[in-house]
Amino acid sequence: MSVVAAYRYRKGVRIEPVSLDTPPVHASDPSDFIWIGLVEPSEDMLRQLQTSFDLHPLSIEDALQAHELPKLDIYGNQLFVTMRTARLEKDEIIYGETSIFAGRHHIISVRHGSNRSYTNLRTTLEASPDLLTLGIDYVLHAIVDYIVDGYVPIVSAIEDDVLEMERQALDNFLSRDEIRRLFDLRRELIKFHRVLDPTFDLVRKLANIDLPCIDKEARPYFSNVLDHINRIESKVHSLQEILKSVFETSMLLEQKQQSVITRQLASWAAILAVPTAIAGIYGMNFKNMPELETQYGYYVVIFIIVTSCSFLFWRFKRAGWI
Repeated sequence: MSVVAAYRYRKGVRIEPVSLDTPPVHASDPSDFIWIGLVEPSEDMLRQLQTSFDLHPLSIEDALQAHELPKLDIYGNQLFVTMRTARLEKDEIIYGETSIFAGRHHIISVRHGSNRSYTNLRTTLEASPDLLTLGIDYVLHAIVDYIVDGYVPIVSAIEDDVLEMERQALDNFLSRDEIRRLFDLRRELIKFHRVLDPTFDLVRKLANIDLPCIDKEARPYFSNVLDHINRIESKVHSLQEILKSVFETSMLLEQKQQSVITRQLASWAAILAVPTAIAGIYGMNFKNMPELETQYGYYVVIFIIVTSCSFLFWRFKRAGWI
């Protein structure tokens, strides 16, 4: 689409706008650098930056394709970082990509498929010139941290939904649509975990390995981002377990209810079997049935039926089957 922002900074202060064909900064002061932000750039724009800042052709290809998993590549004295941005729409996590070219005196971010602008981040950093004075490694940390912080609302929103589903599963059986939604959320969390794993490896390298453009003093900042990712991964794992337990709990409760109904039906069937059997015997059309001539036979049979059914009802009630 366009160049969102392109400025030169010195001593933590924005000093002038720059164009894509501006020659790179050659200075000993790390606070003197160029920061360019692009959104959906054309190939011509990236090729122009490649020429101006001596970017590696493979990194340009990766920035154009915009479907890479998070990774860190080293090209001479420059770094190429790819990260996945994410946002939640209904129950689906939509992914974008941000590619970052980092040299000693330049940092270029290329954003694809994300509506979360870095303008606020730039404004925040410009309001704290002490961090900008430290150089591009701190700007790189700020961008990486900003992307990782964008994962938190996703996990929080899914967590709220999962806890609500857990409550519903205890109160009522899950419907077919709710079970389908449960599996949809589980699938999204599995896909999200596939993004978090390489993101963790990427940030771990930034925090622990000697890399171009990254001073040792900046590593603790990346270690802090690593802690954030650890907490997010832990929450995602917990949510996956909760979703699994919600489904299993719902199935167990439904099976228990079916078992209760089965016992009730069996109890009433046993009770009704007594009068059915007696009535069946005396309903036979045999001529020689001496009980038929008994004066109080009818009342005796009724007494036996009532007594037997009452006894069975009491036993089943005591056993909790009715």
